Amino acid sequence: MSKTPQSLKNHAKLDPLFHFVLAWVLIANIIVAITFAVHRRDFYAAWFLVLSIAAMGALFRLRQYPLKVQDRVIRLEERLRLQALAPAEWHTQIYKLTEDQLIGLRFAEDDELVELAKQALEHNLNRKQIKERIRNWRADDWRV
Repeated sequence: MSKTPQSLKNHAKLDPLFHFVLAWVLIANIIVAITFAVHRRDFYAAWFLVLSIAAMGALFRLRQYPLKVQDRVIRLEERLRLQALAPAEWHTQIYKLTEDQLIGLRFAEDDELVELAKQALEHNLNRKQIKERIRNWRADDWRV
């Protein structure tokens, strides 16, 4: 079985446990807590609702932390890759690229990376615009 090559259309990933189980269970829990609070109207029902909302907030914050760390690692990797591939006189420009631009550039193959980075700076391209300009997609299967 051959895996479908990664592209702009299919590069986004879902984490089934997070997206289809935990999130929906906590959404259902909030609905139950609201219903309970409306019918009971006491401290414990209100507290159950507060805890349900806090649990949902915690779930999404806990998901954001590793994504932010991954973004920082990608930023570092792409800066190092650009330093290796770009001419020395362009190295000062590398640090003008935003985190969003560097994250978009991670999908570009080495042969088009420097040119896309230059376009990103000149035209202030965002992550999506950069991905749309990539001709040779470099898969990133490590992102969770």
